[in-house]
Amino acid sequence: SQENWKRPAIETNALMMLLEQYLQREMDALIDHGVRFRAIGQIDSMPSTAYTWVRKVERSTAHLDKLNLTVALSYGGRSEIVEAVRQLAQDCKDGKVQPDAIDESLLAGYLSTHGLPDPDLLIRTSGEARISNFLLWQLAYTEMYFTPTLWPDFRRRDALLAILEYQKRERRFGGRTADTRSQSHT
Repeated sequence: SQENWKRPAIETNALMMLLEQYLQREMDALIDHGVRFRAIGQIDSMPSTAYTWVRKVERSTAHLDKLNLTVALSYGGRSEIVEAVRQLAQDCKDGKVQPDAIDESLLAGYLSTHGLPDPDLLIRTSGEARISNFLLWQLAYTEMYFTPTLWPDFRRRDALLAILEYQKRERRFGGRTADTRSQSHT
């Protein structure tokens, strides 16, 4: 997140080095499996070598369409919304968009995740029960799963537990369950 730049330089430098190593190591595998890599956030604020690798992998996989891997780097949900509103306001000023035409769908088209579905499930590790300025718009109807497991220790088994928990849930998208509706009429 953008807030992570407030951490000690030794920590952020190590994270950027890990990102570069990951991208170098996995680029060919992404291509082989048809995975389009996409980064969202303020990528140009990242160190130059990390920025270069992010853009290289994005360009190399831009034509792929089997899966999307979207990684949030130097990202903040509030900043994303502010930037989308700025772009939309400019388009209104330039006459490209009429203010009466603005709705949720139009605004969503200005977000960095345009063209991608909203997440169905957010898995939050480390025992934290907050979303930390992450995908504030997109998480409106996302199911959330919180685990005390730290991210470096998160394994396939942990992911499967999260998915099993998700499968038990009833997605209502703001509506009520059938039981709740029938009880309210008695």
